Amino acid sequence: MRALWLRIFLTGLALWLATVVVTGWTGNSNLVPTVVLFGSFLVPVTFVVWAYGRGRSPEVTVERLFVAFVVGGVLGVLGASLLESWLLRPSLLMYVLVGLIEEGVKLAALVFVTRHVVRHATRDGVVLGATVGFGFAAFESSGYAFNALFTAGGLSLTQLVETEVLRGILTPVGHGLWTAIAGGALFRAGGRVTGPVVLTYLGVSLLHALWDSMSAIAIAVTLVLTGRPWQFELLRIGRVPHVTPWQVHVYTLLNWAGLIVISLVALGWLWTTVATARRDRGILSQ
Repeated sequence: MRALWLRIFLTGLALWLATVVVTGWTGNSNLVPTVVLFGSFLVPVTFVVWAYGRGRSPEVTVERLFVAFVVGGVLGVLGASLLESWLLRPSLLMYVLVGLIEEGVKLAALVFVTRHVVRHATRDGVVLGATVGFGFAAFESSGYAFNALFTAGGLSLTQLVETEVLRGILTPVGHGLWTAIAGGALFRAGGRVTGPVVLTYLGVSLLHALWDSMSAIAIAVTLVLTGRPWQFELLRIGRVPHVTPWQVHVYTLLNWAGLIVISLVALGWLWTTVATARRDRGILSQ
């Protein structure tokens, strides 16, 4: 199984690259959906297969994984779309609300698709939670890639590919990771929404909000550290100032540094969850 995820990734990557090349060479727009689907689903599916092979109970069957990925992912995307259209308005709290909504619908989708699970092992919750999160990420990335295709100058295969590559690189430390943490807490509580589960939900929602807002945070910090008086004056009268090359470098560094720190915090949290589950299982087996 551990070799299977690598074969899936390499085979899928080769097919996706071949499709991109043929699409660009021939200009055949009929191949664009294939580019979108391969690019959006390759990394999420690979990580689900990897997680499946890392140890789980008989409760985590292939059928249950499939349902968690497809049904959980689609329900999460639909729920998030509805709630965000009803509740989101431009404000300082917008990113916080996005985090609360998207992590909430993914957790609700996980509760729904695992309602018939008899035994709740923390590790199974991590695997199934990650699967729901990766399903959400795959369908969401498809939408972003589709939108990136359309530009003022017509269809842009380059922008589509760039969007899918960037989201593919970031996918392992995004939705799948956050929902894995929430899933571990949910199964540790026996599948019930308890106080610790709610606190975990709020914690991963905060990580999500910080992730989404990191670009804005990096811009603000860059201005505080390197801003010129004339830039602040232009901002005061409602105009967007030009930025210096040095400020672009500072912004890029701060943005990526913030994303790395958020990822490390989430990975450490997940590692602690799995380690605690392993220790509890050892104590119970004695």
